[in-house]
Amino acid sequence: MTPETYFTEDSMLYRVHREYAVALSGPRALLLQATHPIAFEGFFAHTSALDDPYGRLNRTAAVMDAILFGPRDRADRLTKRVRAMHRKVTWEIDGTTWRADDPDLLLWVLATLVDSALLVYQRYVGPLTRDERDAYWQDYKVVGHHFALTDDDLPDTIEDFEAYMASMLAGDFLGLSDDARDLAIDIVMSPPVPLAARPLLELANQITVGLLPEKVRKMYGFSWDPARGLAVRAGAEYTKRLVVPLLPGFIRHVPSARAAA
Repeated sequence: MTPETYFTEDSMLYRVHREYAVALSGPRALLLQATHPIAFEGFFAHTSALDDPYGRLNRTAAVMDAILFGPRDRADRLTKRVRAMHRKVTWEIDGTTWRADDPDLLLWVLATLVDSALLVYQRYVGPLTRDERDAYWQDYKVVGHHFALTDDDLPDTIEDFEAYMASMLAGDFLGLSDDARDLAIDIVMSPPVPLAARPLLELANQITVGLLPEKVRKMYGFSWDPARGLAVRAGAEYTKRLVVPLLPGFIRHVPSARAAA
């Protein structure tokens, strides 16, 4: 690992995101993001998500990959471009003008990514101690800085972060209109894949539904039952105990992490 990267090989952010399995967190995070009515309007309905949703997601993934594993100059260049774009994006809801660089909106987007990644890692890869989760969050605050969030905008500790997520999920602010629900499901769970890959997509979608908080599953109208939940959890436990530990690094870890090591 070269010092030109933001995160070293022994950082918790590197440790978590080098795992291919953590990619399962992406769809969950996007579905959570869409339950924020203002964020949905700005980041789903107002942007190029309608015209080129998968291109937008790929560009976002490239920026995150640069921050996590790439050279600092590339990460700085890409995130400077994103910040400039966010400053230009505005939309109006009920007479109030919102900006894409609003700290509360950016915090929600960031929080869904963090919460989802930690959940998936612990369910499919291995447990994390309180200190490991806090170290991960401290690392992720650096990611937040790249998108113009300050320390004052971000929860201080992992406990503060978890309290923020719990309050958001327990409150009555999050919700879905019919249009938001249909668009989010279409973008996140119905990507264009070859016919032969449809069974894998269906499996991934079942995993995504199983990872969602029960309240959010109900918002989307996803059918779920104890037997299905037990099957998904059993599959996760099998993967964590008997599959992931036996995989060689070139299969288990994403290429960009291996290249940065």
